[in-house]
Amino acid sequence: MKSPRAAAYARLKARFARIATLGEAAAMLHWDASAMMPPGGAAARGEQLAVIAGLAHELLTAPEVAEDLAAAEAQGAWDEANLALMRRAHARATALPTALVEATARANSACEKVWREAKARADFALVRPHLAEVVRLQRETAQALSAALGLDPYDALMDGYQRGVTAAEVAPIFARYEAFLREALPRAEALQAARPAPVPPRGPFPVAVQRALCRRLAERLGLDFTHARLDESLHPFCGGIPSDVRLTTFYDEANFAKALLGVVHETGHALYERGLPEAWARQPVGEAAGMAVHESQSLLVEMQACRSDAFLAFLGPELHAAFGGDPAPYAPENLARLWRRVERGFVRVDADELTYPAHVILRFRLERALIAGELAVADLPGAWNEGFAALLGLTPPDDARGCLQDIHWYDGAFGYFPSYTLGAMAAAQLMRAARRELAELDAALARGAFGPLLAWLRARVHGEGARLGFQDLLRAATGKPLDPEDFLAHLRARYLAEG
Repeated sequence: MKSPRAAAYARLKARFARIATLGEAAAMLHWDASAMMPPGGAAARGEQLAVIAGLAHELLTAPEVAEDLAAAEAQGAWDEANLALMRRAHARATALPTALVEATARANSACEKVWREAKARADFALVRPHLAEVVRLQRETAQALSAALGLDPYDALMDGYQRGVTAAEVAPIFARYEAFLREALPRAEALQAARPAPVPPRGPFPVAVQRALCRRLAERLGLDFTHARLDESLHPFCGGIPSDVRLTTFYDEANFAKALLGVVHETGHALYERGLPEAWARQPVGEAAGMAVHESQSLLVEMQACRSDAFLAFLGPELHAAFGGDPAPYAPENLARLWRRVERGFVRVDADELTYPAHVILRFRLERALIAGELAVADLPGAWNEGFAALLGLTPPDDARGCLQDIHWYDGAFGYFPSYTLGAMAAAQLMRAARRELAELDAALARGAFGPLLAWLRARVHGEGARLGFQDLLRAATGKPLDPEDFLAHLRARYLAEG
C-alpha cells in the first residue's frame, strides 16, 4: 500500500497526464489549422481550442490539486524535478484570475486579426488601440505572476517560455553582442565584398523533386517518418507531439533553398521532440526544457551542422544529382558564400546569422520597456526606428518592415524573443562541446552521417527533458553556463577569417 504522500503524488501524475493529453489534442488542432483546415473552419476551431484550454485550466486549478501538492512527496531526482514543475505550473495557473485569462484571450484574438490588416496597409494607427489593450493586460498578468513566482514582472513572462534565465542575465549578454557587432559587421561586409559573388543555381526546381529531397534529408538527419510527416504551409513550422511530429515547409520553384533550409531547421525541432524521455511522457519533466533550448536544437542542426563546410561537401553533389544543370553553383564553396551571406535588412525572419541577434536585441529592449510602463504603445514606431538605426544603421521605410512585422506582440507573446538569440548562442556552445568529445564529427558530417551528433544530443540534451533549467542544462552538457564567447568565436571563424 502506498503512503499518503506517495498516493498524493500518484494522483498528481494521473492528473497531469490528462492535462498533457488535452495539450496534445490542442497541438494537433493547431497544426491542422495551419496546414489543412479550410478558412471557413476558423471560428469553430477557435471555440474547440478555447474549450480544451478551459478544461485543462480547470484540471490544473481544482482545489484538490493544492491539497495533493502540499501532501505529495517524491523519491529520486526525476520525480523531485517533476513535482517541482507541477508546483510551478499550478502557481502560474492559480495566479491568474479566470476573468483575466478570458479577457487576455479575447484581446489577443481581436488584436491579431486587426494586426493582419494593419501590416498589409503598413498602418500602425489601425492596430494601436488594440495593442494598447493587449499590453495593459500583459502588464496585469506580469504583476500577478511576479507576486506568485517571486520574479520581476518581465522575468515572469519570460519564465513562461524559458525557465532558468532572467532579463538581468540577458541584458549584459546582449550589450556585449551589440559591441561586437559594431566592429564585426563592417569587417564582415568588407571581406565579403572582396570575394567572388556567389552564383545562384538556376531553376526551375520542380516541387516534386524538392519534396522528395527534403524528406530524404530529414531522414538522413535522423527523423523517423513512422512518427512524423511533412506537409505544406505558408510559413514552415514544427508541431504535433513527440510520437507524432508534424513538419511543414513552403516550396518555391525558383528557389529550392527556402524549403530545404526550412525543413532542416524544423527537423532540428522535431528531433528534439522525438528524443524526449519516453518514460516521462505526459509529465512536466518529460517536456522540452524551454523555447531557448528548442531554438538551440533547430539552430544547431541548421546553422552549426548543415551550413558547415563539412556538410556542404556532402550536400553539394546531392543537390546537383537532384536538380541537374551546371554543377558550379552546387560546389561547396559556392553554397557557403550563398547561404552564409551577410546583408543588413529590415526583416528579422530574412536576417543572416550575424545580424539576426540585433533584431532580437531591439525587441527585447522594447518589450521590456512596454511591460515596465516606460514606453507608451503610441511611441512604439518611433522607438523602434530609433533603436533599429542605432543597431544596424538603417531606418525602416514603413511600419510593415518595422514594428508591425512580427505577430508575437499582437498575439500577446511578450518575453519570447530572447529565446531566439539565447538559442543561437547555446547552439554554438553545444556544438563546440560536441566537437571536443567527438573527434571525427566533421568527417562524419562530410559523409552526411548525423548519427554521432544525434546520439550526443540525445544523451546531453534531448533525454534530459525539462529536468534542468536553461543554465543547468548547459552546465551539464558543456561544463559551463551560457558563454556567449563560444558564439562569437563561431562567428569570427565563419565571417571574419581572412582568405
